Amino acid sequence: MAGWNSTDIPDLTGRVAVVTGVNSGIGYVTARELARKGAKVVLACRSERRGTEAGDRMVTEVPGADVEFGRLDLGDLGSVREFASSVPFERLDLLVNNAGVMALPYGTTADGFERQFGVNHLGHFALTGLLSPVLLRTPGARVVTVSSFMHAVANIDLGDLNSERRYRRWVAYGRSKTANLLFTHELARRLAVHGSDVVAAAAHPGYAATNLQTEGPRMAGRRAAERLVRIGNRVFAQPADSGALPTLYAATAPDVTPDSFTGPSFAGWRGSPAPSWRASWTVNDAMGQRLWEASERLTGVSYDALKA
Repeated sequence: MAGWNSTDIPDLTGRVAVVTGVNSGIGYVTARELARKGAKVVLACRSERRGTEAGDRMVTEVPGADVEFGRLDLGDLGSVREFASSVPFERLDLLVNNAGVMALPYGTTADGFERQFGVNHLGHFALTGLLSPVLLRTPGARVVTVSSFMHAVANIDLGDLNSERRYRRWVAYGRSKTANLLFTHELARRLAVHGSDVVAAAAHPGYAATNLQTEGPRMAGRRAAERLVRIGNRVFAQPADSGALPTLYAATAPDVTPDSFTGPSFAGWRGSPAPSWRASWTVNDAMGQRLWEASERLTGVSYDALKA
């Protein structure tokens, strides 16, 4: 794993991938590098304009890249269902649950869920469940969910998943990223119980310069905070190309194991991919099962083939 970079990605000719949140940052780099190695990549993005522009830019950077846009709004379960039903392929080798929002002012999704929990966790939970039939019939398929080292800020509160009692934007973000890891943990457990060779893994980019950091301050009208974040991104963060490496490793490296968590090697901050520390609460079987059951109830998406 030491020194691993995108040139180490194996040939992916004939493979099909879906990557969420591809219009910029980690998602864009992830999709581009998968396409560079021969995969057909569905660019799942909320904005058709931005998604199409990303695809055009990708083909310019990687001539011959096989990419296509698919509209997906993770904050609207109707959109998630529509997207999943529109995926026409007989196989799906890789689902990268990358899209996310961070530290936004309080808001709700189209279905009434707190926005960070709804987009970062519930949208991807529903998407994975709806695509699970094709994933399960594809030999060696993988589901890679992008979490964050900021999951360490907070465990989930099963009694207040939508932060209705009190909303603190960073706590809500940490809870949503903990939910990503608990989802991966429980998905890996259920896949193992059912004897599936689908690998569920997680990754995080460390501190990478993307639009994610500035969106919250911008939406809240906190201009000084937005300027400070931009300065921090320039001075301390690694570029998105480097931040995408843990995701690409989890998605393609041959030695990736179920429920693994890959991040940057240097203090979880930057560097080549390496096994990452994770909070003990993200490998709690009981919490994983209870979150799973709550997520099925909230989204109405049941993983029929992976019943506990």
